[in-house]
Amino acid sequence: MRKSIAIIGAGMGGLAAGIYGQLNGYATEIFEMHTRPGGQCASWKRKGYTFDACIHHFFGCEPGSNVNNLWHELGAMPRELVALEECTAVVSPDGKMLIDYYDLEKLRGSLLEFSPTDSKLIDQYIRTIRTFSKNQIYDTILGISYWTMIRKLPAMLAMRKWTKMNLRTYAEKLSDPFLKRAFALLMYSNPETPTFLHLIWQAGGLSRDIQWPVGGAAGLAKSIERRYLELGGKVNYNSRVAKILVENAKAVGIKLLDGSEHPADIVISNADGRRTILEMLEGKYINETVRGYCTPITDEVPFAVDVFLGVNRDLSHEPSSLVMLLREPVTIANHKYESIEAQL
Repeated sequence: MRKSIAIIGAGMGGLAAGIYGQLNGYATEIFEMHTRPGGQCASWKRKGYTFDACIHHFFGCEPGSNVNNLWHELGAMPRELVALEECTAVVSPDGKMLIDYYDLEKLRGSLLEFSPTDSKLIDQYIRTIRTFSKNQIYDTILGISYWTMIRKLPAMLAMRKWTKMNLRTYAEKLSDPFLKRAFALLMYSNPETPTFLHLIWQAGGLSRDIQWPVGGAAGLAKSIERRYLELGGKVNYNSRVAKILVENAKAVGIKLLDGSEHPADIVISNADGRRTILEMLEGKYINETVRGYCTPITDEVPFAVDVFLGVNRDLSHEPSSLVMLLREPVTIANHKYESIEAQL
């Protein structure tokens, strides 16, 4: 008789766990509190418009890569994709615009237009993107093959310096005042982002490993759900898990909010870690270190306010991501903001 797995949450992790459980001979069943799959991988429609809260850059589109093979296993590929021309763009109040093209010749020209005296630094930046792309750094990091990691280790060690430098630090080397300010905000307006991550993004766009999945986040989640169901898995929606059942320090099933119990040989939680540990397991199986992770954050932290707008015009020729520098900074909840960002 096959062993059973109860999976809490039909997010991407829960669906993936279900698929690999089915592929490896387990009888899996997912319990999801909402009415649709995907979890945070979500999008929705309103009056003919699609609003996507998740996907900005979709990695793993290059055929034959480790991540692309993973998407095929999960049922997310093949699918219709749209290639993006740029990572992001930054515009000043007086109309100056830096477009961070994936096409390196266009990118080099754009940078030199603002700061021709920085040609050596700009050429180094362009060469580094090519090196990241050639060595498939992102795919190597997420690679399944141990020997691939070993083979690429020298190249990865040579690029270690980029992990120690954030975008703000790198931007300070540039001469042009606008370029100095704009370059620091190329990754989701966060100047503290390691330059290494930005280079991975650029390399992914150059190799066409980054594209946009038609149908957005909801379409992607539905295709993975479909793969899971085709393998014989079962999903229960509107089924909120209240408690993980434990006997002799071993999880033996789950109890739903409606009081029903579902025994299982193995329990996997794809729910929020804090809720899993403190509520579903009642905080009984943790040490002080784990308890510290679960402590609510009381200090003030920067936050984001998302505003979704439906615009009745063709935006296909506009930058897919746009950072708009403010003429004067604004203060919200005691935090100063100098830019706002739009995802198209």
